[in-house]
Amino acid sequence: MFTGLVEETARVTWLRRSSDRGIQLQVTAERVARGIHTGDSVAVNGCCLTVSAHRSELLTFDLLQETLDRTNLGRLRPDSVVNLERALRADGRLGGHFVQGHIDCAAKVRAWEPQGDDHRLEVEVPAEFSRYVAFKGSIAVNGVSLTVADAAADFFTAWIIPHTRKSTNLRTLQKGDLVNLEFDLLAKYVERMMHRGSEADGPAKG
Repeated sequence: MFTGLVEETARVTWLRRSSDRGIQLQVTAERVARGIHTGDSVAVNGCCLTVSAHRSELLTFDLLQETLDRTNLGRLRPDSVVNLERALRADGRLGGHFVQGHIDCAAKVRAWEPQGDDHRLEVEVPAEFSRYVAFKGSIAVNGVSLTVADAAADFFTAWIIPHTRKSTNLRTLQKGDLVNLEFDLLAKYVERMMHRGSEADGPAKG
């Protein structure tokens, strides 16, 4: 479990396919690498990955093809900037919102515009996920906990304050980029329970 509060932006060392370990991603992380252990969970651009190896400031992760298909991690290149967050401690503060690190989809940035000191971010939402986006609701973009400022049928808007822009890889965004989206966990459970409830009721009897 994560909170959507990015601890560090890290640089990609490489993304490659190895003969014995499949697809691997390595990043250089000055802060998060301290005290990390093999097997720990780290959200990379919001995607929960397991540390498979570490040495000094280098962290290595094994990636599934499913991960590459569903996220923007397959588009990473050397020196790409990624957001990192370690899993939430049981005694930690939940400053953002509940984030599982299970990316629902990668979606295209429609607009990234300065508005005074802030930035306006507009992201496309595939039709099958639009029901999870609500005005003033929570959403994770590249692992960053954001509040939906406007929700339409096929996109949402969020406002990015200077601190968030400076502290995350949102600062590197350009129109057309793909960002990882994780929709609100509570919305998914409510939908599931309502669906199960309607199934249990069965058809109306005359």
